[in-house]
Amino acid sequence: MEIKEAAVTRIYARAAPSSSSSSSSSSLLMCNQRFRRQSCASPPPCAPTVATSAGSRHFPILHAARIHQGRCAPEQRSKHQNRRPPKGQDERRHGDPAPGRHPSGHAQQGTGTSNHKPGEVQKHLEPFRLSLEKLQDVSARLRKDMIRGLGKHSHHRASVKMLPTFVRATPDGTEKGDFLALDLGGTNFRVLHVRVLEEEQRVLKMDSQICAIPQDIMLGTGEKLFDHIAACLAEFLDSQKLRGQTLPLGFTFSFPCEQKEIDKSILIRWTKGFNCSGVEGEDVVNLLKEAIHRRGDYDISSVAMVNDTVGTMMSCGYRDQSCEIGMIIGTGTNACYMEEMKNVKRVEGEDGRMCINTEWGGFGDDGCLKDVLTEFDEEVDKTSINPGVHTFEKMISGMYLGEIVRLVLLKLTEEKLLFRGCPSEALLTPGSFETRFISEIEEPDSGLENAKKILTKLDLDWDLVDACVARLVCDTVSSRSARLCAAALATIVNRIRINRGLDHLKTTVGVDGTVYRKHPNFSDELQAAVRLLAPKCDVTFLISEDGSGKGAAMVTAVAQRLALQSRLLEDSDGEDEEEEEEEKCDANI
Repeated sequence: MEIKEAAVTRIYARAAPSSSSSSSSSSLLMCNQRFRRQSCASPPPCAPTVATSAGSRHFPILHAARIHQGRCAPEQRSKHQNRRPPKGQDERRHGDPAPGRHPSGHAQQGTGTSNHKPGEVQKHLEPFRLSLEKLQDVSARLRKDMIRGLGKHSHHRASVKMLPTFVRATPDGTEKGDFLALDLGGTNFRVLHVRVLEEEQRVLKMDSQICAIPQDIMLGTGEKLFDHIAACLAEFLDSQKLRGQTLPLGFTFSFPCEQKEIDKSILIRWTKGFNCSGVEGEDVVNLLKEAIHRRGDYDISSVAMVNDTVGTMMSCGYRDQSCEIGMIIGTGTNACYMEEMKNVKRVEGEDGRMCINTEWGGFGDDGCLKDVLTEFDEEVDKTSINPGVHTFEKMISGMYLGEIVRLVLLKLTEEKLLFRGCPSEALLTPGSFETRFISEIEEPDSGLENAKKILTKLDLDWDLVDACVARLVCDTVSSRSARLCAAALATIVNRIRINRGLDHLKTTVGVDGTVYRKHPNFSDELQAAVRLLAPKCDVTFLISEDGSGKGAAMVTAVAQRLALQSRLLEDSDGEDEEEEEEEKCDANI
């Protein structure tokens, strides 16, 4: 029996779970269906849909294609596919590979056909689908961990560290001057010259330079790493003819640190593939200064230590002074926000606010998310460079999403639900399915064609249904990521509203990160979920313009402004006291 392509893709719509969903979970799905209809181009009337965990997405498909017994009909076979015709027939065309062989000429590792069983596929994807109630539960767990992290005596037990940044204000528009910025957060290291213009309310990047960080340095000694940074900075100063100037510097160091002061920050642990010896437990500002002093050919002024998330908030805060939250969803994930000082028990003083670096990537390291983790999450953690650490980050960030999808595809292949049960060498190789593939496969117009190209690149023996299932897997994994991020962000905005005793909060979130920027649906899905999880908060999202560069400069500029104001206030206070004493003396006379 031949099944038209539209019907084949709708098989997964019928298999998607619905009756077991609660009413609020259904609301979440309906909300996402609404924004998908708004954000995706309307398909032609005959275009089929593929069901996803968040509703149906449309994308064009070749309408002439047919499926025969779960396989592409011979006349519509892709040149990249190897499908045997029914027994007794030999419809191989000239140049087609022999039966049982891959188009590359290599022998297949198995035999048989894909059993495209929608119910079985959905069973493997179901653990990724989180109801609204589950997301609210996750948010409640994070809220408790945040309170624990802020506590003076409970901090050491918290997996969400809630680190004080000693950034006590956001920009007010009076900042100005020239600054250097260093940005270390991945395999590339940036050096920037930034100018802040008060009159024009603009932050200008005058110039920048990118230095690669080789693998041997990422895994070598800390001294070698900071010598490399100092060398890059020296080269940049020469190229900009800044060698004779001593400028203040904002240092964006995108790793978990415990900040003691604005210019003193202790590395808690390495992440993102770094594992330099002699750095954990040390002051990274001091290590940078020591490396510069070892050179002896230039110097820097004051240093402000900046987490990339704080830089994201500050860079957006210069444009929108209601921005009091920063969020990054890229290679890693993190968030910061302005907390009331009275709640920051580990820092003296109760007046005003301080930016708190949540380090929410560590949420779940104490096992509180065990019921949310899938077998694929556990495998990613087990094979990572830091098992048992950054549980939340491994569920949602760009460094791990591609690997989660690879493991799901591999599992479905082993169950003979995909690729005729024949995994390619590439699919068996960790890291082969890049996170950018997810964004490409989920593109509303070109996603299916992208899926075909990617599966071919991975040397897989695919048919049309395989491509559709691969897209479904990508959507399911990325949707969970967006909703978990939304649950965490909703925790923060709800906390700010309650802290300030407001019936309704209006605030802005500065956002950066390749997952948020480049995935076609991630931002819409996250924002829709936040609206459901924080209904009393009106949240605006503002894309950061170089938070780790310009933002670092803004942190330094604000720190200088506050320091100057503090000095002026101290001088003024002293003068007032002297004048009062003189007046008393005159009165006595």
